Amino acid sequence: MGAEAYPKHQQELGRIIMKGQDRKRNNRVLTIGFTCVIVAICAVTEVRSQELKVGSGAAATENVFKKIQGPMETSLGIKLSIVASGPVEALKDLDKGTVMAAAGGLAVSDWMALMEKSGYKIADPNAYKSYIIGKDIVRVIVNKEVNASYFSKSDLKGIFTGAVSNWKAINGQDIPIQVVWGDKIPGTQELFQKEMMGGEAYAKSKLVSGTAAEVKEMVVRTRGAVGLAPMSLLDASVSAPRGPEVSRPITLLTKGEPSPLVTKMLEFLNREGKKYLSQ
Repeated sequence: MGAEAYPKHQQELGRIIMKGQDRKRNNRVLTIGFTCVIVAICAVTEVRSQELKVGSGAAATENVFKKIQGPMETSLGIKLSIVASGPVEALKDLDKGTVMAAAGGLAVSDWMALMEKSGYKIADPNAYKSYIIGKDIVRVIVNKEVNASYFSKSDLKGIFTGAVSNWKAINGQDIPIQVVWGDKIPGTQELFQKEMMGGEAYAKSKLVSGTAAEVKEMVVRTRGAVGLAPMSLLDASVSAPRGPEVSRPITLLTKGEPSPLVTKMLEFLNREGKKYLSQ
């Protein structure tokens, strides 16, 4: 019996040792798995921390941000999130801290005046830092059916104030004029009103759209339509008659000093990004 029992004790001891080794192995697997989860969480956090959110008007969206969005993410790993809400809402969002920067197609003084006109009180205009990040030319776009090749300043004033209601009055076809108003491009319309309309009000009877791209879409599908758009949106789907040029700076604002991500974007724009803006 003793000779038979001895191997059984050895076998039991072997099983205990193997269980201990299995437990250690499982602990190592759990530790490695837990470490991988932590690394993954950190990686996701890092990716999210590289998102740069900017509020933007039409000029900045079409002429700057859309052009650098892909290349900057590839080059710097910064995901540019564009909130195309117009300069008024963009500055409000900057004040609320929901975006890191605001950009619009107008000078700082005109921007502050636009905010005041909209009923928004700027507590301290000196709290903002400004940077010129581009230039835009505002173009008049018309439906392809409108036979027009040139508008004088007088023509433009008559068209957009509603004083001229039919294209035949300015050597066009007998088609009623449909002014398209973009409620998301106040900076564009404010500048045009100042430069081409002598500050007079836009036509009371007008079609309401949103962003510059949406204004263009409405002009394309509406007979006799006319609207405003940044140069970068011009293509064969609309006509863009020649006429007096309305140009403007594209300004970026930060509240206080720019964040590290905004600084990286500004550096990108001043170096590698220049070639994309010229395309």
